[in-house]
Order: sequence, then structure tokens, then C-alpha cells
Amino acid sequence: MSTENDGLVEFLAVHRLITASYVNRASAPGDAGNLEIPEGEIESNWDEIVDKFDDMNLREELLRGIYAYGFEKPSAIQQRAIIPVIKERDVIAQAQSGTGKTATFSIAILQKLDMTKRETQALILAPTRELAQQIQKVLVALGDYMQVDCHACIGGTNVREDMRKLESGAHVVVGTPGRVQDMITRRALRPDYIKMFVLDEADEMLSRGFKEQIYDVFQLLPPATQVVLLSATMPADVLEVTKRFMRDPIRILVKRDELTLEGIRQFYIAVEKEDWKLDTLCDLYETVTITQAVIFCNTRRKVDWLTEKMHERQFTVSAMHGEMTQAERDVIMKEFRSGSSRVLITTDLLARGIDVQQVSLVINYDLPSNKENYIHRIGRGGRFGRKGAAINFVTADDVRMLREIEQFYNTQVEEMPMNIADL
Repeated sequence: MSTENDGLVEFLAVHRLITASYVNRASAPGDAGNLEIPEGEIESNWDEIVDKFDDMNLREELLRGIYAYGFEKPSAIQQRAIIPVIKERDVIAQAQSGTGKTATFSIAILQKLDMTKRETQALILAPTRELAQQIQKVLVALGDYMQVDCHACIGGTNVREDMRKLESGAHVVVGTPGRVQDMITRRALRPDYIKMFVLDEADEMLSRGFKEQIYDVFQLLPPATQVVLLSATMPADVLEVTKRFMRDPIRILVKRDELTLEGIRQFYIAVEKEDWKLDTLCDLYETVTITQAVIFCNTRRKVDWLTEKMHERQFTVSAMHGEMTQAERDVIMKEFRSGSSRVLITTDLLARGIDVQQVSLVINYDLPSNKENYIHRIGRGGRFGRKGAAINFVTADDVRMLREIEQFYNTQVEEMPMNIADL
């Protein structure tokens, strides 16, 4: 056996010892809201906590929309961040996926809208088309009793249609940086009345190379525009944005080493070689009875290859990645959301912002190359306290990354038990 494999065997042996003595970190079944940030783990320069939507002085029709959407009590980030945003303060909110970030800024935007004006008053930028569409759906649902007009301004759609829609007026525009910048340049999106600028998943946007476009959009907004920035992590380039564009911001930050993955059971399977992953996946497919699963690969090419191999073996799977047209992606997501497609193979394109409620299992066919993306991938399985499981395929080359992920999130990834069918 090679020295690399010796390292893997040694690592797995140590892992078993640690796991045997480790108290299971997952919450007890039935715990609600176990993805919220525990008290004492929020670092903030804003002391006000409002733990009921009824106490936020929200407009009546917005409150109706909130309760109709299914919210009962604000999450930890909502209790702290909605009020300062409504009070027109610049806000940096750091919280992981699944804690209610989208509703935080959506509720604040809807509270501040002047419904008598058919002008764009809030602009939200997001890193992917899917996330922009998800935000649009949340805004429209929460603003159902207000007749709010929210337009998703994204690539892959007809430019003329986009221009026509914007020229007819939209209270809120949510979009990807490239298309939004294009619409402002073409004067279809008029920034004159914009009062609030939201950057959602700022860390992901900047890692995707949108910095210049974001800066260009910001320069075109009115000087007094309020800035709200949301991010799961705070790398250096996000902090640079906060320094350049934000005035004395309210900070609501989760300490990095206390980001929690409770409620999601995490496992690894030692596959030793890359070539063994396919057989391992096929074994799992037959053994684990699941409602729906998402399988993550690191490249588009791997997604296509794995989809083809699974089809060859008569397994029903669908696939999605960034090289597909918007129409193709829409059809696949619709099938997956409806449940007619049960297993979706994808890249990190889908890792943030897509809330597919039925997903109970995430399989990392490849461990993410960026450890920050781990929480976004496996967070699909446990949003707002729903239980889920994540299974990581670990080759000899992945041992170091798995250790880094455990250290980074202060979490424990256990070896996959034999009774996987009972998970």
C-alpha cells in the first residue's frame, strides 16, 4: 500500500477513535430552528433584539404576508438585522445559509417601499440567476398583500423584454451584476429613486470575479443610498467593500469558528481511489431510500460524465450546470422542485440560495475545493431546522481538506455506519 494510503488508513483509524468518544452534535429530533445562531455567538454593535414580528411596527399588509408565508417567529439574524435596515442604517449581516437572510432584507425593503411610486427603490445583487429568482419569489410572496412589483434582471433572458419590463416600472429589482450593469448603462433601469442597495452572498460574488461590475453599479447610485451586505464568510475582499462603500455600518457577525452545522448529520466514506466513487454511489443509490438528493461535483465536465455513467447503469438522474441555457436550467429546477426528478447532479452553481424543501440528502461526490462552499452545499439538507444528512466521498488526496473543513466549522464528520438504509 502506498504512503498516501497509509496516511488515509491512519486518519480513518484516528477518526473512529474520536467519533467513538464524541457526543453527537446533531440536535434532538423535533428541535425547531436548530440552524439559528445561538445566543452569545453573535458579535454586534447593535443591541436591540426584537423577537416578534408583531413588535417591529411593520405595515399591516406586510405582516399578513409574513404569516401567510409560514413564518411564526423571527430567526436570530431577523431579530437583530430587520430593524436597523428599516432605520436606514448601513448593515453588514453575516449568517450561514438557512437562517433567514433573504427574508431579513426582503421584509425591510417591503416596509420601506413607497407604493405610490412606480419607480425602482431597492436594488439587490446576487451571484447566480437561480439565487436572484429565489429572492424574487420570496419578495413577491411576502409582498403578496401589497401588490409589490419585483423584477428579476438576469442573464440568459431576452434583453429587449428586460428593458420593456424595467421601463414600465418595478418597485424592486433583483439581478446578477452583469445584466444589472447593462440595464443601467442602457438607461432602462433608472437609479434615481434607489434608496437601498443589497449585496447578497457578497463572498460568493467577489470570488466569482464580479468586483468591478459591483463597483461600477455602486458609482451610478444616488450618493445617499443605504448599503446592506450579507455574507456567510468575511474574507478580505468583502471587508474591503464594506470599507469603501459603507458608512458607520451596523455589524451583526457570527464568529467564524462558531458557524454551526447542527441538525445535519455528516458522514464520510473512504473510497481510497477516484475510480471507486462511481461504484460507491451506485451502491448508495440502491441502499438509501430518499425523498430527494443533490450530488455535487467540482466541474461541469464531471457533472456531464457522472450523469452519463449513471444513465448507462439505468439510474434516473438529472443534471444542471452553468453551461446550460437558462431555459434548460429552469425546466430541470421545475422538475426537481415538483419531485418528478429525484436526484440532481450539479456544481457549486446550485450550492447557494436554492431552497428545495424536500432535499434530505446531499452527497459530495467531490469535496469542495473551497471550504467555505461546504456549508452552502450541505445546508440544502437542513434549512430552517429541517433534518438532513451529508455524505462525503473521501479519497487519499482529500484527507487534508476534510480535516480543514472539520477545523474550520468546528464540526465532526463521522464514518458512514453500516446501517445507512436507516438514516
